[in-house]
Amino acid sequence: MAKETTIRKKRFGRALADNALTRYITFSALYIAQGIPEGITFFAIPAWLAMNGKSAMEIAAYVGVIGIPWSFKIIIAPLMDRFTLLAMGRKRPWVIFGQLGLIISFLIIGLVPDPLNNLSALMAAGFFISFFGAFQDVATDGMAVDVIPENQQARANGLMWGAKTIGISASLLVGTWLINNFGFSIAISSLSIAVATIMLFPIYFKERPGEKTMPWTSGKVSPDSKQTQLRSWRHIFKSLYKVVRLKSSLVFCIGVFTVGLMFGLIDTLLPIFSIQELGWTNSFFSNVFSITTVVGGFLGMFIGGYLVDYFGKIKMLSLYLVFLTAFIAVFGSLSNLWSSNLVVYAFILSYYTLYTFLCIAVFASAMHLCWKTVAATQFTLYMALSNMGRAAGSAMLGVLKTNFSWESVFLIIAIIPLIMAILIQLINFKKHRITVDSFVILNQKFAAPQVIKD
Repeated sequence: MAKETTIRKKRFGRALADNALTRYITFSALYIAQGIPEGITFFAIPAWLAMNGKSAMEIAAYVGVIGIPWSFKIIIAPLMDRFTLLAMGRKRPWVIFGQLGLIISFLIIGLVPDPLNNLSALMAAGFFISFFGAFQDVATDGMAVDVIPENQQARANGLMWGAKTIGISASLLVGTWLINNFGFSIAISSLSIAVATIMLFPIYFKERPGEKTMPWTSGKVSPDSKQTQLRSWRHIFKSLYKVVRLKSSLVFCIGVFTVGLMFGLIDTLLPIFSIQELGWTNSFFSNVFSITTVVGGFLGMFIGGYLVDYFGKIKMLSLYLVFLTAFIAVFGSLSNLWSSNLVVYAFILSYYTLYTFLCIAVFASAMHLCWKTVAATQFTLYMALSNMGRAAGSAMLGVLKTNFSWESVFLIIAIIPLIMAILIQLINFKKHRITVDSFVILNQKFAAPQVIKD
């Protein structure tokens, strides 16, 4: 009986570092929490604005502004690496803080008066949602890099990205229905309840055994956290420079920024294109988007990580990018078939399935390129560059649509994943890993090799 209890504790324990099931459940929940506000701010609101006659330039400006804070992640990450309430874990205190800010800012956007005619206030409120969303994202990713073993990273990223996709789709579907039936304020405020509920996960689960649940509860600093915690700004930035300047890392930086342009362009394009060009309603768009992205999310959760593990990162990245180029180019060339909803459904389903698979491969690749000493900051640098590209892509759409037809816009976008597919052929993960593993930590007082229990 005692043995059975010990096994059960190991399997369903509260410490993320000690068992896989706890990790998978907690990180999936936190990624759903990221997906809910993203579904509202990046998809439901632009579709609602398009439905109410706002121009492509106005909608692109809104999406561009709310995308800016995601580029701040590289400023936030070193702060989290440098300071924390270590007795609660290296990143968990920041996860809780980011989640709290996300809840408050999510409530505030529901208070914007007459949002259709007050786009400046809507942008400002959306900006703060994105800021705290980025904050929570940095802390969650940093905690994931700290506690997920390398052999579980692709699988975990599959679950996390699948969960985020489901969160985006569900919030878009429910949010659009609430906006159309109860109004903007009630819709936004109602969905904040789901975000608040998920906050229970980082409050309940700990990074490592023996740590405090909250600052006023009992517990102590984990030896693993104490070893890994950096206590020098100079060491953080010197170590980051040392690993980022490596060839594979530099190429990856350019690649993720490039593909971020595609993400931003397509995400901003779809609600405008489907509503103003195809004549869909915002409800119809949200239904199609939600169903197709949930399918892509489930496929990503169950086979996305497995494919990367089995066939390798470069091979799968290349395959996904080439397929994306082909799908976008073919769809842009077949404007005579846009009147067929089946064709448009097929395109959206294909794009978001490949998008989910590509994100899983990109995240797993970014984690593999990280040096444990500055893993959170380095990983965040890659994600910040991708988000810079996304914000730039969102802002670019207004300019492209003003000067080109929809057919030309699609064909221009199709070039972007092809560029990344060419760039990543210059990445050598094995050589990069050997170089990183050979690094000698100059000052053991400020940093030490990470120890991860599984």
